Amino acid sequence: MTRLALHSRLIPGTEEAYEIEHARVWPELIAVMRAAGIRDWSIWRSGRDLFHLVECDDFEAAVAQLRDEPVDQRWQQHMSRFVEGFAQNPDGLAGQSLRHVWTMSEQD
Repeated sequence: MTRLALHSRLIPGTEEAYEIEHARVWPELIAVMRAAGIRDWSIWRSGRDLFHLVECDDFEAAVAQLRDEPVDQRWQQHMSRFVEGFAQNPDGLAGQSLRHVWTMSEQD
């Protein structure tokens, strides 16, 4: 299993609307995410910055599979009115994951 962090940023003034949209994410989206191997996805917000923690089997494979899913395409289009985009990291998984620095449970 892979656990990784992502960073995205909201368009100014959309913070509250973004949270409302995530109060109940479409069940059909969750189903295709699980089918793609995503086990869990959490989002934290600080101002306009969003920090995502994703647990999945293979993030790059999941992203590739979701690209062809009509429900994910509709969700991405729907959410594009709130999100400026994801921070890019050429060294990260799928070009997006943040660099992992430390995990307490992994330290002896």
